[in-house]
Amino acid sequence: MIIVTGGAGFIGSCLHAALRQRGLRTVVVDRLREGVKWRNLASHAPDQIITPEALPSFLETAPKIEAVFHMGAISATTARDGDLVWSTNVALSQFLWRWCAKNDVRMIYASSAATYGAADQPEMFRDGLEAIDHLKPLNLYGWSKQVFDLWVKRELEAGHPAPPQWAGLKFFNVYGPNEYHKGSMISVVKVKYDDLQRGAAARLFKSDVPGMADGQQKRDFIWVGDVVNVMLWLFDHPDVSGLFNCGTGVARSYLDLAHAVCDAAHRARDVEFVEMPEKLRGQYQSFTCADMSRLRQAGYDAPFTSLEDGIRQYVRDYLSRAESNL
Repeated sequence: MIIVTGGAGFIGSCLHAALRQRGLRTVVVDRLREGVKWRNLASHAPDQIITPEALPSFLETAPKIEAVFHMGAISATTARDGDLVWSTNVALSQFLWRWCAKNDVRMIYASSAATYGAADQPEMFRDGLEAIDHLKPLNLYGWSKQVFDLWVKRELEAGHPAPPQWAGLKFFNVYGPNEYHKGSMISVVKVKYDDLQRGAAARLFKSDVPGMADGQQKRDFIWVGDVVNVMLWLFDHPDVSGLFNCGTGVARSYLDLAHAVCDAAHRARDVEFVEMPEKLRGQYQSFTCADMSRLRQAGYDAPFTSLEDGIRQYVRDYLSRAESNL
């Protein structure tokens, strides 16, 4: 049996679909609440859904668990409730780490590229525990992920018990199906597609970096299918542990992305630049690019989907269809 926290969310539900396709039994730890989130699991229901509050008591009597994929978190970069973010993103992660260590269960967890903060050069995006002490995240969400990564480092350095396999993944800008419940945190790809569907231009934020042209902010955009493939590869290679970047290793501009969405939607390339909201100024990463050498050296050799191919697949197979969930 596999536990997937955040299994009804974006990345978690896409991973869950792949685990179910393998015929594995699963428990999803999440809250469906009202709205459309349940649709993320509609075609691949788990054996059980429990709330995060019920997880400790469930684990006391749970059958043999093979692995925990800890994807659950408050992932909004605009989150302000520090107590809630700490309890969800840090304390729960620490609890699961200790439980996995005690019960000899493997743990793969979500870190984030938000931990890199204002890094703006490729060499600043090195992963691995030995390279994270100096990182300065720009927001509460990124800080919470950094806190847990540093806690893991201290646990290992102190020789405290650890899961038999552990892997933290610093997800970069992930896009793809099942993200529709994320509100303001939905991917730029989906937002630009919605702009076009309304008959408007694809709108991008103006640059707030001196010397950087509008639309030339660059991110490492990664198709969710590639993210799932990385996690499944780690699951299939229990001898591999570490803190790894999970991007493509290629930084592409927002203008490239907007043009790719227009092309995939068979629309003229029409882009409008708007002022960046005040709440994002000073907290906006204008450049990210994953250094993927550590994961490659660990043995992961699958290619990553190009931005154009990923957006084309997203639009063709999901966004343009009545049933847009995985």
